[in-house]
Amino acid sequence: MKKTIIFAATGLCLVAAFSATRPRAEADPTPAWNRKAAAAYLDERATWWTTWPNAQRDHGTYCVSCHTALPYALARPTLRQSLGESGPSPAEASLLANITKRVTMWRDVEPFYPDQLRGIPKTSESRATEAILNAVILARRDAAGGSLSDEGRRALDNMWALQMKTGEQTGAWTWLQFHNEPWEGDSSAFHGATLAAIAIHTAPGGYAGSAENQARVKALHDYLRKGNEQQALLSRAMLLWASTAAPTLLSRDEQQAIAAALVRAQQEDGGWSTASLGSWKRADGTPLDTHTDGYATGLVTLALESAADARTQPQVKRGLAWLVAHQDPSTGVWFAASLNKQRDPASDAGRFMSDAATAYAVLALTKAQ
Repeated sequence: MKKTIIFAATGLCLVAAFSATRPRAEADPTPAWNRKAAAAYLDERATWWTTWPNAQRDHGTYCVSCHTALPYALARPTLRQSLGESGPSPAEASLLANITKRVTMWRDVEPFYPDQLRGIPKTSESRATEAILNAVILARRDAAGGSLSDEGRRALDNMWALQMKTGEQTGAWTWLQFHNEPWEGDSSAFHGATLAAIAIHTAPGGYAGSAENQARVKALHDYLRKGNEQQALLSRAMLLWASTAAPTLLSRDEQQAIAAALVRAQQEDGGWSTASLGSWKRADGTPLDTHTDGYATGLVTLALESAADARTQPQVKRGLAWLVAHQDPSTGVWFAASLNKQRDPASDAGRFMSDAATAYAVLALTKAQ
């Protein structure tokens, strides 16, 4: 996870009768977007990340970033069928091999940011953050295959071992804090807990419901419900998405309250603005970019279309239409600006938010197919 930036995602999992009322999506409501260009951009950025000196770690591994690597791992597999691919792209295979190596060498690899080099409590923050990222990536991969792999189970074990058992964070995990929003700042621990919920409830084979997990799953659910209304709306969108995989996480009323708040935040052009979904200030004093962007629009559209709530369908269609209209035709990218400082959008750091934006736009658009 990178120190200079940063980390978002969610939908309602309603009772069967309510879900049955969800209108079917059109056969292909989004024919105009360029899947091949989006995949090429995501692959290029994931490949770059593996070689960037700042990402390198011990034992020939590299850290997994919330802005580039994690969204890539979540989104890239959804493009395989439409692109006629039979398996992971080379960049995706490299990322999975890197994660598997670090999971299997968990006691031997150093944390992303050790206390000795970055100060206390960076070791515990790094370990917990990495454990969740590893778990959600491997759980989603294993879900596609239908069974939990040895490394997937080990990643989940590593994550559970670091779950907090006392204090305000009971049920959650400590998280990397570099005062960079939305993934390494004040709102990020809640975001991380939603990712943990996605990992647990996505893991195949009835993993979340096993007897050994019941108490710790309950503690996580209690944490997320307790802090829900006080969180940035961006984080609540992540919770909404997580709740689609976890029927006991939120009540129907809680799910609908988040969906209603997101609908109210929709901009006139049909999209959403990341800067408008929380209370942030840039460290350099420059004004936040409040224009509609690909990250917020991708994430919120994904959350709402996952909600199975017929009342949100017009807003979902407008969000999808915005995404189709705002993919850069030359690069395949969707743009989003930093919450932390004014950045050159052509620089590598300036592209971090757009990396996440492109991945979440892909997730929303492929789900609509």
